[in-house]
Amino acid sequence: MDPHHNNLLFVAFLVLCLAANEVTGYATVTGSVFCDQCKDGERSLFDFPVSGIKVSVTCSDENGEVYMSREETTNWLGGYVMRFDGTPDLSNCYAQVSDNGAQQDPSSCSIASGPAQKLKLMFSFFGIETFATDALLAQPLQPRSFCPKPPAAPVMPPPQVPVMPPPQVPVKPPPKVPVISPDPPATLPPPKVPVRSPDPPATLPHPLVPVISLPPVTSPPQFKLPPLPPMPFVEPSACSHQLWMKPEYRCYWKVIGPDTKVAVAFGLVAGRRYGTDMTVREALDGRGEAYKTLLREATTALLNSYNSLGFPYNSISVITYTNLALLGNSQHDVLMTAIRFIKANSGTCRFTVCN
Repeated sequence: MDPHHNNLLFVAFLVLCLAANEVTGYATVTGSVFCDQCKDGERSLFDFPVSGIKVSVTCSDENGEVYMSREETTNWLGGYVMRFDGTPDLSNCYAQVSDNGAQQDPSSCSIASGPAQKLKLMFSFFGIETFATDALLAQPLQPRSFCPKPPAAPVMPPPQVPVMPPPQVPVKPPPKVPVISPDPPATLPPPKVPVRSPDPPATLPHPLVPVISLPPVTSPPQFKLPPLPPMPFVEPSACSHQLWMKPEYRCYWKVIGPDTKVAVAFGLVAGRRYGTDMTVREALDGRGEAYKTLLREATTALLNSYNSLGFPYNSISVITYTNLALLGNSQHDVLMTAIRFIKANSGTCRFTVCN
């Protein structure tokens, strides 16, 4: 029998079962709440899912009148699920973090932040509908100490008030008085005095200057500077995870060691995914699964970034791309990030055997 014909029979059978049981359908709303630790109003690398937060879904008509409302608390994974029986109209409904009361613990994260998120229809089939929302944010009383500080507000200089010069009063010149000059006195010629020419000076012979012979000028001795020592840290180097595990190259482990925890090297998000007991040495053995491959190549890229300035990724970008792939919770993002790190780790390795 044609497989397409079998699918049609299965759909017809499902419709008959729903009609026989008089199923009226239902709607489901799902979402998650993240703790905005830095209080920057957006989801970032430092944020994580938070549990025990009350979330409300409110529906209003064209006049702003609320005709349906529901409240639910997030689970330990930071998610919430609400079910509405029947076939309610959720096209004009919004989800937001409810008022969780006064915070007793300053480190808790329960203050509502960010705008309400509109419900998005993800699935609809025979009266069964599924809605989802973008991530909601909750904030603590104060941002965490490890958050970047906001830039200081520029200090504006006070406005300059123009200084008006005083008005100039015209000064009238005094009247001119005619001056009568007296007659000039009679000028007598000076008496004539005989001029006597001086005697010519005596001519003296030029003094004899002794001639001193100078030694020949020689150029200063030339000094050759020793050649600069090699600087392997500046040269580009990219080594695979197999080489990093060999004991003869153990001297190249500088910033982190084989016993360093993955949660310490990559942060809280990686610690939640891989556990707090996994070491960097164990991470280099990961294979056979997308998340293990990502951790293996990310750890190799982190070691290469600490060892060489010419590596394509610096240490901050390696940690950032790894945590973004883990937060996305998508196999495609995880595999694409792992492939990028594999290409970066496949360059020229400049290891030499340690002494």
